[in-house]
Amino acid sequence: MLAATLVLGGCVSSRIEESRQASTGMIGDEALVILGRASYNEHETKESFTDCMAQALSRGAQPLRLIPAKQFQDELYPWFEPRTAPASAKELGKLFAQPGVRDQIESSNVRYLAWIDGDTITTDKGGSFSCTVGTFGAGCFGVSFWEQDASYEAAVWDLQNLTTAGELSADANGTSFLAGLVVPIPMIARPGNAACKALARQLKEFLVES
Repeated sequence: MLAATLVLGGCVSSRIEESRQASTGMIGDEALVILGRASYNEHETKESFTDCMAQALSRGAQPLRLIPAKQFQDELYPWFEPRTAPASAKELGKLFAQPGVRDQIESSNVRYLAWIDGDTITTDKGGSFSCTVGTFGAGCFGVSFWEQDASYEAAVWDLQNLTTAGELSADANGTSFLAGLVVPIPMIARPGNAACKALARQLKEFLVES
């Protein structure tokens, strides 16, 4: 219906925070596993976010060795079955106290576990935008906007000692616009992507620098 669409980037601001409880470091073939909160309802941490983090951590300078979440969960069967899986970072301590869990973790050679909790939500929206088809052609007119906030936390567990090493957080806020003057022009902010990259960068620094 429309002749063309131009996609521009919206404005995104981000902030990161870190709290360290212990020194860290990865040697040899030690690995990291990333798990997202899975409460099996609308509050789950989206798999796309943890996948984004996994890609960022395994690339670039000082890439980390990652174990897929599904592989780690299968190796710790049945502790990550839906009925028994931990629903929060605090519940991981109870899991690690279960008989046999420590032995299974040691055999997997996973040194650190990053538990990701968070979501991207729309905090505000407004404006007016519509597209029409008439005798003289088609067109879109108006302006609409929506503001999103991405807030994520990573609780880092040292699986060698079965203790928490620290917590990190990343918050990103962005406003997207859709403007129409015959041709729609979206200006899309991606705060979730910004939060992913910021948290992954901070997590990599946290793990490789003691």
